[in-house]
Amino acid sequence: MTGLNEVIHYVLSFQPYVLLPLIIFALALVFRLGVGTGFRAALTIGIGFIGIFLVFDYFVGVIHPVILAMGSRWGLQQTTLDVGWPPLAAMTWSYPWAAVILAILLGVNVLLLVVRFTRTVDIDVWNYWHVIFLALMVQTVTGNFWLALAAAVVAFVLVLKLAEWSAPAVNKLTGLKGICIPHLSGLAYFPAAVALDALLARIPGLKRWHLSPESLQKRLGLAGEPAVIGLVVGLLLAWAAGYDVKLILETGVKLAAVVFILPKMGAILGGALVPISEGMKSFVAKKFPRLGPTFIGLDVAVMFATPSVMVSTVLLMPLALLLALVLPGVNFIPLGDLTNLLVPMALISAAVRGNLVRSLILGIPSIIANLYIATGLTALWPLLAKATHTQVSASSYTVFLDGGNFWRAWFLNLFSGGWIGWCFVPVGILVLYVTWKLTRPGTQLGPEAQE
Repeated sequence: MTGLNEVIHYVLSFQPYVLLPLIIFALALVFRLGVGTGFRAALTIGIGFIGIFLVFDYFVGVIHPVILAMGSRWGLQQTTLDVGWPPLAAMTWSYPWAAVILAILLGVNVLLLVVRFTRTVDIDVWNYWHVIFLALMVQTVTGNFWLALAAAVVAFVLVLKLAEWSAPAVNKLTGLKGICIPHLSGLAYFPAAVALDALLARIPGLKRWHLSPESLQKRLGLAGEPAVIGLVVGLLLAWAAGYDVKLILETGVKLAAVVFILPKMGAILGGALVPISEGMKSFVAKKFPRLGPTFIGLDVAVMFATPSVMVSTVLLMPLALLLALVLPGVNFIPLGDLTNLLVPMALISAAVRGNLVRSLILGIPSIIANLYIATGLTALWPLLAKATHTQVSASSYTVFLDGGNFWRAWFLNLFSGGWIGWCFVPVGILVLYVTWKLTRPGTQLGPEAQE
């Protein structure tokens, strides 16, 4: 197993913008697109991802100091530190069984494709850690590897199905055809968002209020442009952080630039995905005619370039800080993981078809759930760090989003024998049924849905 671990760690040490193009190029050859076409598409996809990551890293570099300054100025201090997702990923890949479970999950994906249970081809290998981390949690709590493996496999199958069901909505929102997002940390929010969106659609007045960045721009003109919204939010955040006039203006323009440039990077990526998507469609139709349309699973980062995702995120970030401060029992301020609010908002935005009003309404309970779950699991993280010999430079810490993911917390409780998890089984089944029903062809989120 040591040799397998070394191979897996070496492969995963490649940056996503290198690993993904290599996989894409291999797929292009399998789909018989030709060396030249496959190489050009793979290289352009790598360039598109670099563009997205560069802008996202710039966004983090701009906003993180502002959030820290706000915390210092307004006394946002708690006993527990939000360290962000990297320590959890480090624990996962230090887990002795990580390589074995990764290999099993890859095999499960192939098997489910063969038996036509899924149409998701999950090539986003790095983000398998979101599922493997659940196995680490279960084994640490129960001491049972087989329960941990069962939890990972069940969660992975659910991820594949949710990625498939959400694919039409993701394709329509992003304009990227033939892709899906098999990302547990984002997909966890999709079923609840679909079900709650169906309820919001029944509320008089609200059901007809569709406010996307595009419609907002039409109504408000210049003031409704995403870049202008980014400017205003940046100015307000910098003002709240106590910055001087010069830094306030700089922050506003920087955030406006992020909101403006990200969609351009998404367009580069989308153009490169077209031949791959079309090639896969033709190949599958010829070789596996009964399988139906298939979707290539990519990192949720491809959705960050969507204006509705970015705008809803920057609007909710200050609210997340406020909720952490005023809600009783929350023991941390979401500083380290706050910018990754883009992840849940990406799939929530897909579920509500880019409607900013509903994204904001559904984002609030999602934030509250994350705050309380991450608080409740604070004592577990040091146990995971000890089990994997991972060093974390904080005495008391948690993670806002990946630590507060309610699907992962539910599965942990379920597979460790907790009664609360079993009580939620009927609710989970109902929500999944509603999600399946509302994402079928001809429905509001199905492949042929029209606004």
